[in-house]
Amino acid sequence: MRPRFITLEGVDGAGKSTHLGFIRATLLTLGIDACFTREPGGTRLGERLRELLLAVETEVSLETETLLMFAARQQHLAEVIRPALVAGRWVVSDRFTDATFAYQGGGRGVANARIAVLEDWVQQGLQPDLTLLFDVPTEVAAQRMAATRELDRFEREEGDFHRRVRAAYLARAADNPRFYVLDSTRSIADIQSDIAQRLAQLAEQP
Repeated sequence: MRPRFITLEGVDGAGKSTHLGFIRATLLTLGIDACFTREPGGTRLGERLRELLLAVETEVSLETETLLMFAARQQHLAEVIRPALVAGRWVVSDRFTDATFAYQGGGRGVANARIAVLEDWVQQGLQPDLTLLFDVPTEVAAQRMAATRELDRFEREEGDFHRRVRAAYLARAADNPRFYVLDSTRSIADIQSDIAQRLAQLAEQP
């Protein structure tokens, strides 16, 4: 079984983290001990950049924010993702470059062409085999976040920002078959049933 690269995406509050444990358990039942990681983060440098990028008091330009995301991603690829794939392991990452197109592109307004240049430079053609997109109306996501945690710099953005992020995600999903869109307003059991089915299908592919 060749290694696979899976990413989880969605607006803040869509419920990605709720299903991480289930995804790990499902892969184990398929005989797959995957490497789980996240962005920004995943490495010592990446986690420090994550703290900076998510801190409420941080003030950076749109270009700087985008470049810092890719700096963390480059280190993540070099230290974690590529070595794991080369070793034959599956990798599951909570966010990857689709998040940059959605948040910095759709949300902030950075031109997709600029993001694509960085994507080509940093990833050298590497793309996820499967992207699970947890989709939920932004109003529902906002209610979930308000009830469960203190909001970070991105989560505190206005509703229009999050609506643009969601729209950017859905536009990317419509154009790319590696996306599997999950209606995250449904019950956890229904969502996880779909996840299990899709992971089993991926494991069976040559």
